[in-house]
Amino acid sequence: MQGASHMLLEEPIRLASVLVPTKPKVFPSLTKIVGTLGPNSHSVEVIEQCLTAGMSVARFDFSWMDATYHQEAVDNLRKAAHNVKKLCPVMLDTLGPEIQVHNSTGGPIELKAGNHVIITPDLSKAPSAEILPIKFGNLAKAVKKGDTLFMGQYLFTGSETTSVWLEVLETSGENVNCLVKNTATLAGPIFTLHVSRVHISLPTLSEYDKQVISTWGSHNNVDIISLSHTRSAEDVRELRAFLQSHDLHDTQIYAKVENSEGLDHFDEIIAEADGVIMSRGDLGIDLPPENVFMFQKTAIQKCNLEGKPVIITRVVDSMIDNLRPTRAEATDVANAVLDGTDGILLGAETLRGLYPVDTVSTVGRICAEAETVYNQPLQFKKVMRHVGDPMPHEESVASAAVRSAMKVKAVAIVVFTFSGRAARLVAKYRPPMPVLAVIFPREGSDPSKWRSYGTTQARQCFAVRGVYPLMGSTDEAETGGLTKEEYGIKLALNYGRSVGIVKPFDRVIIFEKIGDSSVVKIIECDDS
Repeated sequence: MQGASHMLLEEPIRLASVLVPTKPKVFPSLTKIVGTLGPNSHSVEVIEQCLTAGMSVARFDFSWMDATYHQEAVDNLRKAAHNVKKLCPVMLDTLGPEIQVHNSTGGPIELKAGNHVIITPDLSKAPSAEILPIKFGNLAKAVKKGDTLFMGQYLFTGSETTSVWLEVLETSGENVNCLVKNTATLAGPIFTLHVSRVHISLPTLSEYDKQVISTWGSHNNVDIISLSHTRSAEDVRELRAFLQSHDLHDTQIYAKVENSEGLDHFDEIIAEADGVIMSRGDLGIDLPPENVFMFQKTAIQKCNLEGKPVIITRVVDSMIDNLRPTRAEATDVANAVLDGTDGILLGAETLRGLYPVDTVSTVGRICAEAETVYNQPLQFKKVMRHVGDPMPHEESVASAAVRSAMKVKAVAIVVFTFSGRAARLVAKYRPPMPVLAVIFPREGSDPSKWRSYGTTQARQCFAVRGVYPLMGSTDEAETGGLTKEEYGIKLALNYGRSVGIVKPFDRVIIFEKIGDSSVVKIIECDDS
């Protein structure tokens, strides 16, 4: 079985061992958790609990609610992060070319299997079981008889009582006549319409997205933008240029791949983006069910080999209403970790779910357990083979740091970095121990501004598997007269001790760049 090679088990293994209670982890999982903030995760108190439970990135979904609401949430996030003494990056998720049905009446709409419904761009029509108005005038030109449409209030939870499959029967002018394939009740103010494997002539970066980024995004100096419905590398380049024009030079772009067009251009998208989000909700509609697993494994592996962070979505939908995930969901999370994902994105589970904190905690425990059997030696060899010979100097020393850490059974790798790039490069080789990235200001930088710059780079590291950033300083009042290296090591080891990963006589790998050279060395911690 192809997936078996990604799992490392010591043989023989006693299956009865799984009945032994899991020892509580003193440190979060290496796999990062992205939590979407919403009605059930809006308060300072709940956000604090989510951060403590293991949430690494806070996502703000602009496909619903306005900037005022999201500003309240990000202000609460900052208060919560300050209270629990943690950094947390802000991820802005764009709307993109999303086709929406606005239910002006607000009442439920019951669709019966076998009935017909008309999709129309005529917004003067009141939504009903017979006709549904959309904000897109070219649907009839894009679809043909036999095409599949999917509609629901939320992004395709798979619950067929609240989402409906439609089959195109014919087009008439601007209207599309569809056959209802399953009985469902559409509820709420907005339904999303997805057209399977059909190009929609709407811009990936909408005017609404530009307005949000140039105002809310700029005001909050967002760390990461998730570009919804990325279809080509040009989409990423367009957003990059827009960010540059609005003085958001350091903001990273994660391409959110959601349809077959994105898959067709996947390699070029990886090359252009800072990271990738695999939106399995929409992709689960575009792809035949039997192809979904292969797409996930292949896409994650491509990102791993290029050293680009990859995050997957839609893992524990049932926890929106339940305290425990299903067996299939728990296995799905673990398999994603074994495949090599950097992070798990929780959407509705934390946005409107009844148990946002428990969801973060449960997913974190599953990730941590899966990491104990992740086949790191195999992945290390794959990356080395992909990089090839002769290896660039930076790849050589990054891989040497990880190899050394494995050989001496180090408990952590400490990386000194200005931009976070060195830490991400080390993480590319998937060390089984955390990477403690000490972020220092660049020489000659404005002392009043470097901390802001450094904080941005540090927060962005929280989206990368295994990397935990620490803010360094060059202020003598803080360094106590120590050299940069001495201070950085002390900072990292003190943090390691505080979270329980560094104990007396443990070994730690130090990776730093000195001039044009990079140095890897081993230190043994004392008992002080």
